[in-house]
Amino acid sequence: MNDETEVNENEAAADEGEAEDPWAAALEEQAEVEGAAAAGGVDADEILAGAQETAPQADVQTAPLDPLKDDSAPVGEDVNLDVILDIPVTIAMEIGRTTISIRNLLQLNQGSVVELDRLAGEPMDVLVNGTLVAHGEVVVVNDKFGIRLTDVISASERLKKLR
Repeated sequence: MNDETEVNENEAAADEGEAEDPWAAALEEQAEVEGAAAAGGVDADEILAGAQETAPQADVQTAPLDPLKDDSAPVGEDVNLDVILDIPVTIAMEIGRTTISIRNLLQLNQGSVVELDRLAGEPMDVLVNGTLVAHGEVVVVNDKFGIRLTDVISASERLKKLR
């Protein structure tokens, strides 16, 4: 087929209302540029670069975005705790701690005394699930041991210790 026949077929297809394939159009344009470059002794890339510089640029628009929302509860505002009120937690009262070797641990028997790191009369630690929440002193109520809280650690201090 010669070039005139191809042009006539494309014009006939355009006249019939058929949509032209964009890839085919791009390939045709590239073939025309390469043909013109070969005939004129010019590099095809230079012709394409010149065509892109003179082509009108499309307006660039930014996509509309919704502002970010902070769904966390502000500090100091009442929070609904009803969801967690029935969750069981473990409370432990710690009199003191010590570190001993396994040799000394194996030598313990009835009547042995283990020295702790606390002084007599010093407040005990109140731990909830292993987190220190208060200090208190031992009391006896109806022949059972209990603890009277003397100092409750604030929620902000507890949060700092968790991090």
